[in-house]
Amino acid sequence: MPTIASFYGIAIQMFFDDHNPPHFHARYGRAKALVRIADGKIISGELPPTAARIVREWALARRPELEENWRRGLSFQPLERIAGPDHDG
Repeated sequence: MPTIASFYGIAIQMFFDDHNPPHFHARYGRAKALVRIADGKIISGELPPTAARIVREWALARRPELEENWRRGLSFQPLERIAGPDHDG
């Protein structure tokens, strides 16, 4: 599963040709969650509250890039890295 972003100890990953709804996987230590791209909400699993808030805010800010990676993954094209909030200007 390619890692498309990492920030503050959180890894953001996507599978190729994954199931709907469009989502990504967030990992923070032993915590894991599936996060819906459309609204940044956790749809499965859990993250600590601060990590969940950071991931949601990042997902909302990067939604177009996440949606594009989802489309790329459906056709088995290479996924693009996405900057984390710790690299935003």
